[in-house]
Amino acid sequence: MSVSTSTSAGGARAKVRVPGLAMTMTYVAGPLATILCASFLLFALLGLAPGDPVAQLLGPHASDAARAATRSRLGLDDPLPVRYWHWLTGALHGDLGTSLTYRQPVSDLLAPRLLTTFLLVGMSAVLILLAGLLLGGIGGTSPRWRPLVNALTGLGIAVPAFVATTILIAVFAVNLGWFPTSGAGSGFTDRLWHLVLPAVALSIGYAAYLAQLTSSAIGEEAGAEHVLTGRGRGLPRALIFRRHILRNAALPILTASGLTMAGLVAGSVVVEPAFGIDGIGSLLIKSVSAKDYPVVTAVSALIVTVFVVVTTLLDAGQHLLDPRLRKGR
Repeated sequence: MSVSTSTSAGGARAKVRVPGLAMTMTYVAGPLATILCASFLLFALLGLAPGDPVAQLLGPHASDAARAATRSRLGLDDPLPVRYWHWLTGALHGDLGTSLTYRQPVSDLLAPRLLTTFLLVGMSAVLILLAGLLLGGIGGTSPRWRPLVNALTGLGIAVPAFVATTILIAVFAVNLGWFPTSGAGSGFTDRLWHLVLPAVALSIGYAAYLAQLTSSAIGEEAGAEHVLTGRGRGLPRALIFRRHILRNAALPILTASGLTMAGLVAGSVVVEPAFGIDGIGSLLIKSVSAKDYPVVTAVSALIVTVFVVVTTLLDAGQHLLDPRLRKGR
């Protein structure tokens, strides 16, 4: 942390600048406040959602006394701020509540499913970066291949994930029999094999978006005046691409890549149920249908936390790449 002081002619008035404090507020306090506000909003909206979790838990034939006792035991009669405070303090200590459907701690439900979902997200991220950056680089640097890249990316963006899932299962799992139709496998290698089709289905739209933006960013920089001047002076193409095109196009590419990675966990909610994968996406869908609010709250808060953390890291990476942002800070 650096401190600078200045004294005026009229007295010993000091001006203190503390950039370290601003960085702490930006990268620590800001994301924490966002997570807290988002979790409270989720908690409040779930409390206002139609349906009674007590009725779902006890069934339609329970007596009024049993319902009242259960509501009191679960703390549902407390005011919303009190209930949220109890949930928040418990979550900070690793206690996310007890599932109303499975009758076991929510943390125990999430633990085995997190590995499956994060493995799916990791495989999808690799496919997105490889396909998106490769297609985008080809489209941005080669006018001959640019129309084909634009057609492929436009098709990829237009096809929803659930449609891609249906096509992949019908072609590669049912007709050709190359991949399993459902499940996440048992061992590490078998699990990777089971997650190939879900990872492809999850990555198609994101990879097309990244390729489209990468192609646009590289194509725009390739037509810049200083790049044309460098080519006219006979500079090597590799040097021009590395120093003048790729460096200037890196910031929007990094932004698109980061936002894509942040959205993958939420995207798994669509893909996992279609492939019968027992991850947190499938758990969220089942819990919403069963009005299992402790599980819904925990999974939703986890998705929000992942998104906020990734976007915060993305913001930090942008400031490292662009000196203008550091000066503005």
